[in-house]
Amino acid sequence: MDKKEKKRFDVLHQKIAKLQQQLAGAKQQPDDPADVPRFERELAAAHAELAHLKKT
Repeated sequence: MDKKEKKRFDVLHQKIAKLQQQLAGAKQQPDDPADVPRFERELAAAHAELAHLKKT
């Protein structure tokens, strides 16, 4: 894993942690019903990219 991939890996971990917190908050206090599905989609995309990075 080169330096650029390592940085992207770290950024994705931070993004996933942030999205998980936002998703939990949106589930507890559903101000906007569109927030939960959007956070779930973004979280799934981040996990998919992370899995792709781990494969290479």
